[in-house]
Amino acid sequence: MEHTIEILRAVAEPTRLRLLTLLGVGGELSVSELVRVLGQSQPRLSRHLKILTKAGLLERLSEGSWAFYRLVQSGMAAENARSILSLLPKDDAIAAIDRAHLDEIKAARIKAAQDYFQRNAPEWDRMAQLNVNEDAVAMAAEKLLPLAGVEQMLDMGTGTGRMLEMFAPKVTHATGIDLNGEMLQVARANMDKAGITNVSIRQADIYTLPFDGDSLDAITCHQVLHFLDRPEAAVLEAARILKPGGHLLVADLAPHGVEDLRENHAHLRLGFEDKEVKSWFANAGMRLQATVHLKGNPLSVTLWLAQKD
Repeated sequence: MEHTIEILRAVAEPTRLRLLTLLGVGGELSVSELVRVLGQSQPRLSRHLKILTKAGLLERLSEGSWAFYRLVQSGMAAENARSILSLLPKDDAIAAIDRAHLDEIKAARIKAAQDYFQRNAPEWDRMAQLNVNEDAVAMAAEKLLPLAGVEQMLDMGTGTGRMLEMFAPKVTHATGIDLNGEMLQVARANMDKAGITNVSIRQADIYTLPFDGDSLDAITCHQVLHFLDRPEAAVLEAARILKPGGHLLVADLAPHGVEDLRENHAHLRLGFEDKEVKSWFANAGMRLQATVHLKGNPLSVTLWLAQKD
């Protein structure tokens, strides 16, 4: 009862109710974005956000010097948040103004992502010409990865969020992690553009993932391992956080000889042999379940599906 009273006190204030409503429709928003939407000072909003977080209605997620907030994702607190939001009138004038400002913020995210790709278009186009068609990779990944009953999914090194965009609508909640701040902004913009709200985009180290052991149902790792100095350690870390019976899907380059990728595009490994990836899985307590080879010229892609014992 005391906790329920704390929740009711937390939302019994106009600004805090507006914050809860915004995060209910907007997914994850930074403090600076909430300041722009509501037109209030950062210290004032930070105090309100702290109260809502203390009441268990919101989660705070750090990303460098930034902080993002979202509705709590699971448990009784999540049910409480959804129950409160269901009581609010759909035609509230203030909420409509807030949503209009939120739409402007999300449009700015998308514009920033488009500008980023325009600046880097020549390199992206060149890589696309070398690689296997991404639609073919996506179709193969969709066929391989079992998603029935998946509640929590992770995309390691999410980049533009391609895997999230494909898989998130089929799971309860998905998270994408990456170290590159600009790519995180692109991924967020792509989620906004696709209308996907059950996703978290986080800055995190692939070697020390911010999840408890045995906590996730499925993990994807798409075109990431060839950038890493210790790809086997990333596989081991993925296995740590997978539930027994959970699946890891890796899509990466087959062995090739395009040295330019090492010199000019930060590729540390020129692809991987099947037996090497299979040994990583075995050392991590996983069994290789399926392998798919997609031929390209000059780069081919292999998909490996493993299950944790």
